[in-house]
Amino acid sequence: MAEEKQRPEWVPAGADGQIYTTEVMKGVTGGHDGMPGQTVHNTQMRTPIKKRRVLTAEDYIEGIRQKNRTILARAITLIESNAPAHQEIAQEVLNALIPEAGNAARIGITGVPGVGKSTFIEAFGMMLCEQGKKVAVLAVDPSSTISGGSVLGDKTRMELLSRNPDAFIRPSPSGGTLGGVARKSRETMVLCEAAGFDVILVETVGVGQSEVTVRSMVDFFLLLMLSGQGDELQGIKKGVVELSDAIFVNKADGSNIDRAKAKRSELHSVLRFLQPHTEGWKPTAGICSAETGFGIDEVWATIERFYACTRESGFFDKRRQRQQIEWMHALIEEGLKSRFFRDPVIKERLPQMEAEIRAGQTSVAASVEDLLRRYFQKG
Repeated sequence: MAEEKQRPEWVPAGADGQIYTTEVMKGVTGGHDGMPGQTVHNTQMRTPIKKRRVLTAEDYIEGIRQKNRTILARAITLIESNAPAHQEIAQEVLNALIPEAGNAARIGITGVPGVGKSTFIEAFGMMLCEQGKKVAVLAVDPSSTISGGSVLGDKTRMELLSRNPDAFIRPSPSGGTLGGVARKSRETMVLCEAAGFDVILVETVGVGQSEVTVRSMVDFFLLLMLSGQGDELQGIKKGVVELSDAIFVNKADGSNIDRAKAKRSELHSVLRFLQPHTEGWKPTAGICSAETGFGIDEVWATIERFYACTRESGFFDKRRQRQQIEWMHALIEEGLKSRFFRDPVIKERLPQMEAEIRAGQTSVAASVEDLLRRYFQKG
């Protein structure tokens, strides 16, 4: 008879003779982990696992210049880190690569949940790759306000594009930042452009007033909608619709084509009454189907017309320069906030202030003034 299986440690006392669905199997020696199809090896002959080599700033810079995808991914992880030591290396890498960036088309894509953003991006990205372009997708996933975690499932949803050698997909957690855009998305774009990508697609997590954050990062802003959206348009038109350079009604296939065309006509009417966000460019509306590929080429044709128009008028360069200034201001705010909360005086005083506020002994405004005074007068 085979060796008896062991019962779990959590079996209650007096449970002898009862059958449990969970049983503990005795382990085997030789490096076998119990998975089928594996060969048992002598543990003494097993090759030790090598740790990844710590890269220097020069390693990152040269690796990205040589279009090494692994080093690019590690560099993005580096700039997403909040560790001061990592930030120092990240800034050295960015400063060296910024002169080699800026030549890619930066396109923001947004839309309500369920509109098919990931499916659209995969179809759109595959079409661009077939045209010989190299596409990087920065897919931002919403972070949980409770656990802080993110699913980061965009590579799963974009299965074909993720396997394309001319595409690079980087899912990143939003970290709870405005508009769902990861705090380091701008730096990530610089790295991808320096690595030779021609088109950068930034997928956001939803739709609303906060999408102005995406607008401040990209050249062209595309809004995807559904033919069934009616009253929602009224609620968001002062926000994301005004920011859009084009609106395309997705899922225009099968029996839904007529409804999609009707929605397109409605959008054309709305756009006539809105102030264009891009100087010299008149926003347009269209229909497409990411599932069948219908209209995807029209989206790219619209984007190409946009770039031709804005480059000719000079607005393209003006927008890029303004975005650099906005980036600087954002980094200043981030730097001040980080230094403030790391300051020893603030770290010591902050819990006391919080306790006094909870007890109703002081006001929030007075507490803030006290903390700021302590911070700026300590030197």
